[in-house]
Amino acid sequence: MAPQDATMYWLSRRTRNDLFLVYCFADNGRPTEELRAFVAERGARIADLRVRAQDVPGDLDYPSWVPCDFAADQFVEHVLPEPDWAHVQSALGELVATVLDASARAWRLTVFRGISDVPGRSVEPQLEMDAAPTLVAVVQMSHALADGRRAAEIARALFSADEPEPDAGSGASPIERIPGVRTLSALVRPVVRRLAEVSPVDATELRRVVPTVPVAAVLAVPQLPIRLARTAVRGYQAFRAQQQLTELTAAGQLPPPGPGFRPSRVNGAETAQTSAHQVRMIVCDSAALRAPGHTLTVVVLTAVSVALTRYLEHCGDQVDRLGAQVPMALPDAAIPDARNNYRSLSVDLCIDEPDLRRRADKIAATLADRKRRARHPLLAAQDRVTAVVPAPLLHRDVAGYPLDAVPDSIAGHTVVSSVDRGQADLTFGGGRVRFTGGFPAIGSVMRLTHGIHGLGDTVTLSLHADSGTLPDIDIYTDLLRAAVHEVAQVLK
Repeated sequence: MAPQDATMYWLSRRTRNDLFLVYCFADNGRPTEELRAFVAERGARIADLRVRAQDVPGDLDYPSWVPCDFAADQFVEHVLPEPDWAHVQSALGELVATVLDASARAWRLTVFRGISDVPGRSVEPQLEMDAAPTLVAVVQMSHALADGRRAAEIARALFSADEPEPDAGSGASPIERIPGVRTLSALVRPVVRRLAEVSPVDATELRRVVPTVPVAAVLAVPQLPIRLARTAVRGYQAFRAQQQLTELTAAGQLPPPGPGFRPSRVNGAETAQTSAHQVRMIVCDSAALRAPGHTLTVVVLTAVSVALTRYLEHCGDQVDRLGAQVPMALPDAAIPDARNNYRSLSVDLCIDEPDLRRRADKIAATLADRKRRARHPLLAAQDRVTAVVPAPLLHRDVAGYPLDAVPDSIAGHTVVSSVDRGQADLTFGGGRVRFTGGFPAIGSVMRLTHGIHGLGDTVTLSLHADSGTLPDIDIYTDLLRAAVHEVAQVLK
C-alpha cells in the first residue's frame, strides 16, 4: 500500500472511516440468490474486488493487497420490519456505524428489497419514477481500497450493463509480486543449500526458522535505514518548499492558505453513551439546482451556509463565521500508486455577506483560490516525504494521534464532498438505477457531513450526523431542503 492508503487502513482500527455508496434501483423481483450469484460472478472479474489487506509482522513495512475469493458474507440481504424509507434510513444509520476489517475482506454489499416511498417519488415529487418498488444497494468499502472517485468507478464496474473485461493474471503468487522477493529468494536458497552441505544440524534449524519469517518483513528490515535517510533528505526539501510557498504568498503570487475557524456545536467529541449515526437523503432534479456561472458544489455550499446558520441560530447560538472542508480530487499521477488521491480544502462560507448571489460568487472565488494553491507543485514536496517515511514511524503516529481532541482552530465546521458518478445507465437484477448517494464519515471534529452525488439527471444531497451533536437532524434536513430551493432560485 501507499502510505496514504495504509494510513486509512490503520485509522480504521480506531475509527469508522469506511465509504458507503448507495444505489437505488427498480426492484424487478429477481430472487435474492440470483442477485448474490451475479455479484459473486461480476466481482470475480473486477480486480479491486478480489483483494484483501495483508499486514507485515511488527508493521515493519506497509501492508499489501493480496488476492482473495468472494465470501458468502460479502452479500447481505437486510430484511426490514416494514419495507419503507423510514426503516431504510434507520438501518443505514446502523450500517454506517460499522467498519470492515480489510484484512479479511475490503468490501461488502447490503441490499434492502421492495422498498416503498423512496425519495424521488413521494418525498421529492418533482422527479418522475416508475411504479416498481425500489431495491436499495449499499456498497461498503474500506477507505484504504479507494477514495470517493475510485469507489464510484468500482461500483460502476459492478453495476454496469456492460460486462468488464476479464483481468489477466501474472501467474505469480501474491508474495512473489512484491518487488525484490524473487531476487531475495534466489539469494537465500543457495545459502541454505550450502549450509546444509557444511552443517546438517544447523541447516535443519535454519530451514525450521526461515520459512516462518514472512518475506515482506525480511525485505523491510534493510530498507528502514534507507527510508530514514531519504525521509531526512526529502524533509529538508519540503522545508525549503514551504519557505518558497511563504515567499510566493507574501509576494501575492499565490493565494494564502485557508483560515482556521472556532469550533461550533456541530464539532465536538462523541457522546458514546447516547450518540448514534443518523442519515438523510434529499434527491433533486439536477436541472433545478444548476445555476449559470456556478458549479453544483458552489450552489450546495451556499445552501449549506444558509441552512447551517439558521440551524445554529435556531439552537440559540450566535454565528459569525462558518467554513467547510471540501475534498478535491488530484490527478492519478499526483501521488503515484495511491488509491487515495485528494486534498482537503478549507473554504470560508462567507456568511457575513447577506446577498446570496454575491455570497455564492465569494464562495466560488475562495474555492478557486484553495484549488490553485492545492495544485501548486511545491505542495507535492510533503507528499514525497510521506512516500518514503518508514512504516513503523507512520504507524506509530497514526496509532498515537489524539482523535478525540478538538483543536481550538479547525479547517471547517462540516464536510461537503462532491462526486459525479456518471450516467444513469446502471442496472441490478434487471432494474434500472434511479439515483445514488453516499455518506462521508463523521469524526471527532466533523460531526455533520454532506455528500453531493450526481447520477444522470439526479443530484442527491446526503447527510450524516451524530445524534449526540445533532439530535434533530430532520429540522436541519428541512432547513437544507428549503435553502437549496432558495439559493437555486436566487442564482437563476
